[in-house]
Amino acid sequence: MSAPTERAGRRPTIKAVAAAAGVSTAAVSQAFNQKGRLSETTRRRILDAASDLGWSPSAPAAALRNARTRSLALVVRRPTDVLGADPHFSELITGIEGELAPRGYGLLLHLVTGPREENALYERLAAEGRVDGAVLTDARDDDARPALLARLGLPAVLLGSPDDTAVVPRVGLGEQGAGVAEAVAHLLRLGHRRVAYVAGPPELQHTRVRRAAFEEALREAGLRPFAVLHTDFSERMAVGATQALLDARDRPTAVVYANDSMAVCGIGTVQRAGLGVPRDVSVVGYDNLPLGSWLHPRLTTVDQRVQQVGAAAARLLLSLCGEEVGAAALAGRPRLVVRESTGPAPD
Repeated sequence: MSAPTERAGRRPTIKAVAAAAGVSTAAVSQAFNQKGRLSETTRRRILDAASDLGWSPSAPAAALRNARTRSLALVVRRPTDVLGADPHFSELITGIEGELAPRGYGLLLHLVTGPREENALYERLAAEGRVDGAVLTDARDDDARPALLARLGLPAVLLGSPDDTAVVPRVGLGEQGAGVAEAVAHLLRLGHRRVAYVAGPPELQHTRVRRAAFEEALREAGLRPFAVLHTDFSERMAVGATQALLDARDRPTAVVYANDSMAVCGIGTVQRAGLGVPRDVSVVGYDNLPLGSWLHPRLTTVDQRVQQVGAAAARLLLSLCGEEVGAAALAGRPRLVVRESTGPAPD
């Protein structure tokens, strides 16, 4: 039985074809462009629905879809206030743009609040042919995005520890827990025994890896964490976590933070409580952002070479999009940078 036709005088749309075939608009686009990983049964169903409705992609639109847009997407799942307060992404974008701009490519930044919104965005970007590829951030356990991007036929790279078995290539420094372990060893040499960790969201892979490294480094010294507190990276939660640690009986003498922005909030909270850094509480950050060297005291932190990771991700994605670019050298692991915010444990 043929699908109902559109009302007389109105040209059928790609959405009508998708609804009739029971698929997404991205799948319709893939069926006509011979892209993606559609089964032959699904492809045939889409083409039959389009035929019944009398729909076909216009020649100009098809030409636009098949042409390179010279645009890449960076989708960040963060609240806008968190993104605005975290220079990590400014450093990352600087590294990416440093590779894109000389080659005439642009970067489209999208902020999303949850997985459904993010997945729908990729579907829309692929269906409308607005980008040539995407940089994925914040690798998660049971992450559905790599498989989705592969199904959509959209080249992608994921920021995270290298993994040769991953669905899409990963770009990042290896041994993600090494920097945290080095930070703990540094604090232990300074005599600290009550060490707390203010972590990021527990669903992120790097949160799990770094927390495990933190706990293992203390365990090897015969110690347990004073506390491990998870946050959403926001200023509010960083301040709240620090205040809770300061209010505890026999407060910690050192706190390691999952990023530099939270460490800055931590230093301010300690100082507003009338305590000194590092006299009463030593503080360690993570990222080695420029702001850490502007503070007083200057921030001890873990360098994960954010700009270089962004540049390497951009070069790899450009090559996946068909550009002739050489691979960016990215070797080594995160390293501790010792500055003034850590000192001997108080008596």
